[in-house]
Amino acid sequence: MYTPPATSDQAVPRRARRKQARPGELLDAALDLFVEKGFAATRVEEVAHHAGVSKGTLFLYFSSKEELFKAVVRHNLSGQFPQWNAQLEKFAGSTPDMLRSLLSVWWDTVGNTKASGLTKLILSEAGNFPEIAAFYQQEVIQPGNALIRRVLQRGMDRGEFRPMDLEYAVYSVLAPMIFLMMWKHSLGACPCLDGAQQLDPARYIAHQTETLLNGLCQPAQTQATTRKPPKK
Repeated sequence: MYTPPATSDQAVPRRARRKQARPGELLDAALDLFVEKGFAATRVEEVAHHAGVSKGTLFLYFSSKEELFKAVVRHNLSGQFPQWNAQLEKFAGSTPDMLRSLLSVWWDTVGNTKASGLTKLILSEAGNFPEIAAFYQQEVIQPGNALIRRVLQRGMDRGEFRPMDLEYAVYSVLAPMIFLMMWKHSLGACPCLDGAQQLDPARYIAHQTETLLNGLCQPAQTQATTRKPPKK
């Protein structure tokens, strides 16, 4: 993905500032169209038009539609993982509270944004585009699973979670989040549903998290006897 140099706006001529802004504008336009139309139906001409540039300008920054899609994923999803992992490093509370925080942060930064529609795109079109499916697996799914495994392992190490098969336990955390994203970009966007039929994302996440934790946590008495003392 093109990364413009870090310079002061005042030190750069207006035309140069406009040139530096174009990659970001193209990524925003591409995200809009990929989420709205899907990968197959989105044409680079439309992305360029949506961004207010020519198709030739788009190809100055991205060599193909596939490379443009990869840049969109890196910009909106996989680029978040360093920050999320850093936040886990600093988290001092219990692991149940860490999991609650993780899912809340995920909703604020991804689920409640247009980027959540990329999940629906991948689930719908992965079979027809194995290259972008493999890319998404490497850039988003694998680091996402590793992050959740890290939280669950912490809970087991501290005696807060019962022993579990981590390879499959991560899907217990992912499944309700994937459902919420699919709902948001399908029935949730349908005007045919009245307010009573719509999901409240905050209530949904809170309920799913507590249901999940009730299946993960040791009984309070067991935790008291198995919790490891903090290292001095």
